[in-house]
Amino acid sequence: MVEVKQIEPTKSNLKKFIQFELDLYKGNDSHVPPLVLDELNTLSPTVNPAFDFCEAAYFMAYRDGKPVGRIAGIINHQVNKATGELDARFGFIDFIDDYEVSEALLGAVEEWGRSKGMTKIIGPLSFTDLDKEGMLIEGFDQLSTMATIHNYPYYPQHIERLGYEKESDWVEFLMEVPDGIPEKHNRIADIVKKKYGLRVLKYTSRKKIKDEYGRALFHLINEAYKDLYQYSPLTERQISHYIDEYLNLLNLDLVTLIVDKEDQLIAVGISMPSMSRALQKSGGKMLPFGWWHLLKGLKGKNDRVDLMLVGVRPDYQNKGVNALLFQDLIPQYIKYGYKYAESNPEMETNSKVQNQWEAFAPHQHKRRRSFRKIL
Repeated sequence: MVEVKQIEPTKSNLKKFIQFELDLYKGNDSHVPPLVLDELNTLSPTVNPAFDFCEAAYFMAYRDGKPVGRIAGIINHQVNKATGELDARFGFIDFIDDYEVSEALLGAVEEWGRSKGMTKIIGPLSFTDLDKEGMLIEGFDQLSTMATIHNYPYYPQHIERLGYEKESDWVEFLMEVPDGIPEKHNRIADIVKKKYGLRVLKYTSRKKIKDEYGRALFHLINEAYKDLYQYSPLTERQISHYIDEYLNLLNLDLVTLIVDKEDQLIAVGISMPSMSRALQKSGGKMLPFGWWHLLKGLKGKNDRVDLMLVGVRPDYQNKGVNALLFQDLIPQYIKYGYKYAESNPEMETNSKVQNQWEAFAPHQHKRRRSFRKIL
């Protein structure tokens, strides 16, 4: 018999909630564990500023006293207000290959959603778009990234059997780093630079980039991504949180800002060395020696770079600005010895984003999905 319990979001309980994923995927060569400290911060109502407009409930499933699954129920009131929908979300879902377990977990979140007046459930989604989202449905043998979910092939089978249907798909691409800037990119970049009076900014000081463009960077993300599926605009408190949390980790050689004649930020490209193998070696934990593996991942030799974020202000989209970003970034990729680049998930219908990878010989190697069910 499966017993599902709602857990209080104490540090101790959340650690057990996170540990279930680590145990379930132990030894899986494609799974990349989350950094436990980051996951704790995301799940904690007292730390994550998304709780200013979200609420959540966490559940764990047990059989004979042993954990066999977990799930979170989330309501993003900000998105619901914008869309006019009454959507609950499920996320952070993991379970053994047992339909009794998956049915009990999703049933608990569905009932929680109904009790909150919601009429539909969608997922897997998290609190906001800077969190992990989408269930893997293709590419189970591919190495995951630090920014994406990896799951076993039986997950989507369970979801569909329980009456869930496709809501939306994301695709991901693995690409080859060219051995030089493609001539077409150079030509387009030079034209848009001259035509619009644009220039590239590079920084060597984290403090300076934070002070001068930290907030502008996240405001640009809000503008560039506002029309994407279930996008949740970042609040000022979230922006402050992300500035402190993420900008300290970046190799500034891999951060490109583009400004106009008035020094207004109009585009940004942020990449990071792949942290996948480092996180696997660390087990997602800083201590006792995880910090060493993570430091090596950030500073050591690596043949793969993750294209974490590309954002262009809407009035400059489709004008060739992406070519200017990669005119700056490709030489950095070559300098650091990267052979492959991996995109973050992109909506399958977002041809504008997908077209920018043409110089990288893109190969779609993963697909992930959000599902829906009427409550």
